[in-house]
Amino acid sequence: MQIYDVFNGDADGICALIQLRLAEPAESTLITGVKRDIALAKQVPTSEPVQANILDVSLEKNREAVDALLAAGSSVFYVDHHFPGDELPGHPNFTALIDTQPATCTSLLIDQHLNGRFYNWAIAAAFGDNLNAVAEKLAEKAGLSAEQIESLKMLGVCINYNGYGSSVEDLHFHPADLYREFVKFADPLELIASEPPAWQQLRDGYEADMAEGMAAPVLKETATSLVVKLPDEAWARRVSGVLGNELANRNPDKACAIVTEKADGTYLVSIRAPLNNRTGADEVARQFPMGGGRKAAAGINALPGEQLNVFLDTMAGFWK
Repeated sequence: MQIYDVFNGDADGICALIQLRLAEPAESTLITGVKRDIALAKQVPTSEPVQANILDVSLEKNREAVDALLAAGSSVFYVDHHFPGDELPGHPNFTALIDTQPATCTSLLIDQHLNGRFYNWAIAAAFGDNLNAVAEKLAEKAGLSAEQIESLKMLGVCINYNGYGSSVEDLHFHPADLYREFVKFADPLELIASEPPAWQQLRDGYEADMAEGMAAPVLKETATSLVVKLPDEAWARRVSGVLGNELANRNPDKACAIVTEKADGTYLVSIRAPLNNRTGADEVARQFPMGGGRKAAAGINALPGEQLNVFLDTMAGFWK
């Protein structure tokens, strides 16, 4: 039976699949894209039964495609931490590990599934998903040094950074290619120590783009919110998500958002709930067209320009 690995192009999706394939080596067809490209299950063919492993994309956004796969006789293994919809498929060929609690992510769910066999990859993913407190606790439990912890944090953040862009042309690496490069290492600390070219390029790109992002103008700041604006440029699209995480870390009592200009006059929006109250980001995002996500982090793919001020007011008022 043909195997399809469907995964989000961010750190959580890539690190989840790395763990799964290190534990269960298999030849598979990879389906992924930029972080915001989450309607991925529809790319799996329904002409014959297949095994589809779907990681770190919302079941709610892929439900129709998943139902079609199950109707075609396929088996679906679904692991995720986003809102799945009101009811899971009741089909016998559907297996799910879904937990929407804000202190978990897909890679941590896979880590539990595999009984911690590739623990350091799960830690890197948690850092990439901005679950810093969770990741640090896991790293300390594993007996890692402060230097090792910082190394895994940088790796996770950089993998996550690579997933942001309006298209794969914005990225340093197609997420599938980055997965193929990094799955060669059973331990991410080995990857970091060996300094492969892909890691060097990714880290250098991250540092250059973050320097630009930290100088971006503030659109609106209140006691409970901070919104920053980025231009319609490739570096800005790449840095939007990790910049949002960094601003959230520096302002733990504020909800933070990155508003990035798009050529069509709309805005790409990345939202982070306050670190000290990791809830509500998805509720804010869903008030606008093409908005969604999870409690701690969410986004809007195309905020109409005329709704920008409404969005700013919503950010300012929601967490009061």
